[in-house]
Amino acid sequence: MQWDAGELSDFYSSAVGRAARPLIARSIKDIWPDLHGLRVLGYGFAPPYLQPALSEAERVAALMPAPMGVIAWPPERPLTALGDEDCLPFPDALFDRILVVHGLEGADAARVLLRQLWRVLAPEGRMLLVVPNRASLWAQMEASPFALGRPFHRGELATLLTDTLFEPLRWEKALYMPPFSGQRLASLGEGLERIGRHIWPALSGVHLVEAAKSLYGRAAIKASGSKVRLRTAATLQG
Repeated sequence: MQWDAGELSDFYSSAVGRAARPLIARSIKDIWPDLHGLRVLGYGFAPPYLQPALSEAERVAALMPAPMGVIAWPPERPLTALGDEDCLPFPDALFDRILVVHGLEGADAARVLLRQLWRVLAPEGRMLLVVPNRASLWAQMEASPFALGRPFHRGELATLLTDTLFEPLRWEKALYMPPFSGQRLASLGEGLERIGRHIWPALSGVHLVEAAKSLYGRAAIKASGSKVRLRTAATLQG
């Protein structure tokens, strides 16, 4: 179960969403400071974090899972499409970077999704997962988009990645501010982030883990069926 695209869009338009987004975006930028010349895929509800890629990357696409629905992003020239987690509508090894936000925790079959992401990731590419921390307030409160689906402890996420032929390379945390609405509290996000890193480091709202393909082990799982299923057309930049 997960929020649909409209609900997620509304969240990021709210006071708490506007405060949360730059806290996560800054950690993403720290891990991936330069996307120039790269092919970038966002999976789940990644548009709030893909804006820098539009001016840097060679190509950008945003794929949203069918149960979530889809929004037009960016409005002037949409790069979004609706697809199935078990059959991503892209050829093998197409993308240099894959950003997954609001995607893994709501997947019907997380391992199948990760094997599909493995398939479309280039051999030297990198995937960055942003997933809810099981220990955080964000994973406990229904008003949070990180509360539905499956949150993760770091060990659970590491095991899931290695089981699907990914090698975790770097771990970061973000979102120490509490998931409460209200303009005044949301405005304290930056200060709460700094305090939280020192006082309650295990209670961050999200884990961020960068992973690479492991080329050891069985071959990538093929897409189910002989035809790629794509519900709406995507316009790729480039």
